[in-house]
Order: sequence, then C-alpha cells, then structure tokens
Amino acid sequence: MNKKLDNFFKISERGSNVRTEITAGLTTFFAMAYIVVTNPNQVVGFTFGGPFDTIWNAVYVASILVAVIGTLLYALYAKLPFAQACGMGLNSFFFVSFILPALLSGSDPVQGYRQGLCIILLSGVIFLILSITGARKYIAKALPDCLKKAIPAGIGLFIAFIGFKNVGIIQANQYTFVQFFDFHGAVSGQPVFDAWKAIAPVVLALLGLFLIAILDKKKVKGSIIITILTVTVLYYLTTWTKPDFDLGKIGQSFKDFGEIGFLGAFKGFDIFEGGSSAIVNAVVLTITFCLVDMFDTIGTLYGTASQANMLDENGDPVDIDKSMAADSVATVSGAVLGTSTCTTFVESAAGVAAGGRTGLASLVTSICFAVCLFLTPVAAIVPACATAPALIFVGVLMLKNFAKVDMSDISSAVPAFLALIMMPLTYSISNGIAIGAIAYTVIRIATGKFTKKDIVVAGIAVLFTLRFFLVTM
Repeated sequence: MNKKLDNFFKISERGSNVRTEITAGLTTFFAMAYIVVTNPNQVVGFTFGGPFDTIWNAVYVASILVAVIGTLLYALYAKLPFAQACGMGLNSFFFVSFILPALLSGSDPVQGYRQGLCIILLSGVIFLILSITGARKYIAKALPDCLKKAIPAGIGLFIAFIGFKNVGIIQANQYTFVQFFDFHGAVSGQPVFDAWKAIAPVVLALLGLFLIAILDKKKVKGSIIITILTVTVLYYLTTWTKPDFDLGKIGQSFKDFGEIGFLGAFKGFDIFEGGSSAIVNAVVLTITFCLVDMFDTIGTLYGTASQANMLDENGDPVDIDKSMAADSVATVSGAVLGTSTCTTFVESAAGVAAGGRTGLASLVTSICFAVCLFLTPVAAIVPACATAPALIFVGVLMLKNFAKVDMSDISSAVPAFLALIMMPLTYSISNGIAIGAIAYTVIRIATGKFTKKDIVVAGIAVLFTLRFFLVTM
C-alpha cells in the first residue's frame, strides 16, 4: 500500500485496505446511481416537453456535478466514506413549490425553477453559517440518547423500504395501502417469456438478497458488489435485454445547463417581490428546506457512522463538524449549479456495509459520478433489481441499533419507536426525527422529567410542529 495514500486517508488506522475501499466506493455508487436520472425526473415532476426538457437537461448535469463536488468534500476534507447527492423528497418538494405553480398558472417554468434555486441558495448559506459557528454540531449532539439509537434503525427500515419499493417487491394497494408483489396477476394469460420478464426483477432481487446473506455468512469480502454485478448480468441474460446508452443528449444537456441552470439562482430573487405575503412565503420555504436537509443529514450521519463503528465515546459521529460543513458547501454549490438541495445519502450505508471506512471510498464514488457526465446515463446499466438487495440487506444490518434502546423506560421507548416507524411510513428521515422529538418533549414535560438539557430537542419539536402546520410536503 502506498504510504502517502495510507497516511492521508488513514486506511490502516481504520482497519481497512485499498481494495476494500475501492469495492465500497463502487458499491455506494451502484446503490445511489439511480439519482442521476431520478432527480431531474422529480424536479420537473415527470412533465416533459418544451421548457421542461430544458430544465431536465440542466438539472441532469447539475445533479452529477453536485454529487461529484459533495462526495469529493467527504473524500478529501472530512475523509469519511459517505457520499452526497440531491435529496429525494426534497426534489419532489422543489417541484411542488416552484415548478408546479408555474405549470398550473401558465407562467414561465424556467423562472419558477430559478426562484427555487434562489431559496436553495439561501438555505445553503444558512447551513454554512450554522456549520461554521458549530450550531449544527451542537444541535446534533443535543439529541436524546433514545433518538440517537433509534435513528440508525429507522434509517435501516427506510433504506429497506426504498429497496422493496424500487424493485416492486411491495406494491400500492387501494385497500391495504401496500401489498406483496402480485405474481398471479403478472403471469396470468401471458406467454412464458413475457411472464418471466414481468416477474424477473422481483425474483432476481429476492435471490440477490439471499445471495448477499449467504456470502456474508461465509465471510466472503465484497458480498454486496459481487451480488450487484451477478444480478445485473443475470437480468440482461435471462430477460434478453440490451443495456441502453443514450449518448445523443450529452451536448444538449451541457448547453441547457449553461443557459438556464448555472448561476440561475441569482436570477430568482424576484420570489421576494409581491408584498409581505410573498416575503413570508419565501422565508417559510427557506426555513423548511433548512430544517428538512439539516435533520436528513444528521439522521444519515448517525445511521451510517453507527454502522461503520465510527462513533465517539458520547455516541456521536467522528468529525461531525467536517461532515456538516461538507453538506453545507455542497448545498450552496448545488444551488449555484442549478439543482435542488444536496444531502448526505442513506445509500452510503451500502458502501459502509461493504467495508468502507475512509475517504478513499468516497473518492471512488465521486469518480464514478464524474464518468456519468459522458455516459448518459451509467445508472441505466445497473437495474433496480441489482441494487435493491443491497439496500434491503443494509436495512437488516442497521436494525440492530434499536436493540440498544431502553424499552423499559416508556419515555424513551415511545419516542424511539415513533422515530423508527415514521421514517419508512412517511418516506422521510426528518419526519421521523421530528415526531420522535415531539413525543419526547411532550412526555418529558407531562411527567415532570424535563431538564435544561432537553431545551434543544424541545426547540426542534416546536420548529417542526410549525412546519407541519405551515407547509405542505
């Protein structure tokens, strides 16, 4: 191993090696590569044609660039095995808040897009100030112990839910909300090959999950990346499908990025024009993006750091101040480049589960994202059925954290349970933290156990309560 590389990333010190870090970086990339295409789809709300195609192209390039920048910050500054990209949920909220109103009113969606970037920029600057002053670090460390232990487990369920949903193992049901994949309905009346193509993603995903478990039990290193590659090959071979490389859009994507996305945030300050109501609306939106991104990041850091055994003696992530700063700079960069809020990705836990412990893993992930700029899109190569097993397996590993919660103390058990269950049920890490914080505060006050150290979590509870009533997400 190169000594300078080892010393810079502290590879040996953290009990890892170069091969493991490279494998972990590739694993994280494959687990979150879907964001390359998904983010622009979410930002335009799957509305295509005319200016929406222009916005899609600009967001596509910006999404990749911000993933590269954000992940490089983790690699070279924080030196941690985490990756950043545009946050799911936040991109949908971006569409609802800025693109959809323009669509419904018949106004220019490009200007609505730029107004959204302006709000993201302002929230990013606030993040940066809070990070530099240490306020974000203080808020994170002030979370009660029961929530610190429940958050990683809740994220585990959330990650597993994403995996199940992405591949269709669970489906929507109008009566029971969700259901297991309907094999009978998928194959009924279909020719054999068509029936197989309909069920192949689910079957291969389940087989992939079993394969990861078997390889892990046998202590085979790289079990996750082996499974991702194996299932990918099986998918294309058994469904007779050819990987899709759409290289024709590269030039137009860069053109639209330069014309409307890059620096577009500085052309969106007219969102504050229109009197006091417009100002109040803009301020509420800025605060909302701040809250959601802050607690998504805090939750993810606690979850992934716990999985990597990178917590300090107080149960807080190591170098949390650097992680917060990296997240803040990435969000500001994303707004300037032309995309929605950047955040630390929960799928980083897949790379951690593969053995990633240093910034070298993040460096590999960022390089993979950079390649996506010129292979539109690399994400399309790896099907959802190949990455879903990795996400579900990570959920299994992270759920063990909940066993550390003191379930004999109901004032800890109820907030922890709510944080755990609300993350997957509301499809939001921040909602889980918020509802857990509210429950903790109410119970502590009502039972006379509220102390000075609970003031911060009470403040979090109040802010999120206001957000729930003032903003629809």
